[in-house]
Amino acid sequence: MRPVGFSTTPNLVLRLPMWRSRLMLFLLFFVFMMLLLRAFWIQGPGNAFYEAKGVRGTQRELELPASRGKILDRNGQVIATSLEAKSIIAYIDTVPDDLSAEKIHKLAALLQMNDADLRKKLREERRQVFLKRQVEPDIAQQIKQLEIPGIGLNNEYRRFYPEGEAMAHVVGFTNVNDQGQEGIEYSREDALAGHAGQRRVVIDRLGRVVEEVGIDRLPQNGKDLQLSVDSKIQYIAYNAVKNAVEQHHAKAGSAVVLDTQTGEILALANYPSYNPNDRRYLTGEQLRNRALTDMFEPGSTIKPFTVSTALEKGVITPSSTMVIGASYLIGKKPITDTHPNGTLTIAQVIQKSSNIGAAKIAMNYLTPEEMWDMYSAVGFGQAPKIGFRGAVAGTLHPYKKWAESDQARIAFGYGLSGSLFQVARAYTIFARDGELVPITIERSPEFKPGTKVISPKTAQEMRAMLETVTLPGGTAVKAQVDGYRVGGKTGTAHKLVGKGYGNKYLAYFAGIAPISAPRISVAVMIDEPTGGSYYGGDVAAPVFSTIVSETLRTLNVLPDITTRQASIETVEPAEAHSVTHKTSHVLAKK
Repeated sequence: MRPVGFSTTPNLVLRLPMWRSRLMLFLLFFVFMMLLLRAFWIQGPGNAFYEAKGVRGTQRELELPASRGKILDRNGQVIATSLEAKSIIAYIDTVPDDLSAEKIHKLAALLQMNDADLRKKLREERRQVFLKRQVEPDIAQQIKQLEIPGIGLNNEYRRFYPEGEAMAHVVGFTNVNDQGQEGIEYSREDALAGHAGQRRVVIDRLGRVVEEVGIDRLPQNGKDLQLSVDSKIQYIAYNAVKNAVEQHHAKAGSAVVLDTQTGEILALANYPSYNPNDRRYLTGEQLRNRALTDMFEPGSTIKPFTVSTALEKGVITPSSTMVIGASYLIGKKPITDTHPNGTLTIAQVIQKSSNIGAAKIAMNYLTPEEMWDMYSAVGFGQAPKIGFRGAVAGTLHPYKKWAESDQARIAFGYGLSGSLFQVARAYTIFARDGELVPITIERSPEFKPGTKVISPKTAQEMRAMLETVTLPGGTAVKAQVDGYRVGGKTGTAHKLVGKGYGNKYLAYFAGIAPISAPRISVAVMIDEPTGGSYYGGDVAAPVFSTIVSETLRTLNVLPDITTRQASIETVEPAEAHSVTHKTSHVLAKK
């Protein structure tokens, strides 16, 4: 036998059908074509989908925050500004699912959160989540050093208020999104806010920006706003009110200071207040801008307007006399005075604050329509248009609905209501020779013409009478100011409790200074004083004195006390009115 080679061994010969080899060739060709078509699709028509998937993993749209405009006082001092801060963002699809407990704990501690709350946020089904807003830069830097994948930082701003509690009710505050919520921040939102921009960036797995793709929209910063308020005068008013509230164990207090020449608001103070930089324990009571939002019956501070109406009509003069008596019965309840009076001049009705005298002037010489016209003309029943949310109009019912007793009581301040701001503004007619001054909260130093309400002669006569209130024999000797002649009117009103009047009081004082050439109108209210006296002359008048004294000196107003004025304080009240009246005419002519 011939030897057989290994390769030619019959047992190893493979004989396959032709169709099987052709089938395998076809299948290989088909798979190759499918791969070719898939590559074409990915690189061609379907490229946008995969590009978007890639972008989603690496590109982010970040906000370019706009800086909110500063708020300045009348002297250019900053009372609200924006400071740089950071927001901490979690990009959920980038944060590892197996993030260590140690990293979670460190991050939660820096964010002032507990670990469970942080884990819950990181499991939210959103593309990105704000873990915390307005974080201090040093805290943000510590978070960055943790190098946690998917935890990024973004620039933003937080609001800072240097004047704190004293200016809180004027400037208000913003929320975490830098949107105004109260005060000027809210009312001037459109001007202050600006418009945020937007940019596209590429980030790495740690959330760090590695490439700037482009800016879609540039930010537009807000505009700065200069107010008429003076930070020094605001602090003076706030501190004086706060001290009075604490001294008399009162519920609250307010003060308003207006420039009678320009109509600018120099101060708008309330206590209790709050710190707009730290609002963790803020309450509704602290938020109330009481000078504008709280309504009360103005009481005796309304008497000068009743008397002015009669003087303007020409039916009385400051020296006219009337019998007061112990009581005056109009309606079911008699009208009485705190202290009984015999015969008083019209000037003494103001000086002694006689309810009976005011009621008799109204009933004997005035019609309800004439009284309503006066109160309406000085702003009662109309909301002040100065841009503050919640500024009240008060109540001034139509005169046709007044009963006889209504007319008598409205004459001395019961049966109508208004805010402290309305009272302060109303008193500008006595400072500006009968003109009601337009009021503004924005810096506007030029002299402004007002709306004529009474004649210059009536205004001068009322200034003389208001001054006697602060002289010996008047109800507000404690309103006197060293070096300056001042005038005003006390008010002590029962507060409504349910359907009637209880044993709670409002003490207030409204006045102007200096009498020789009035520059400011000041109104003060102390709500529910309980530390002994509750009369306006004892509680509110000293606050007026403090505010006026320091405000006039801040404004560089020269003292107007003269030798002749000093002699007035030594004479009897009736004589004092006569001398003061003559003096005011001489000074007015000058």
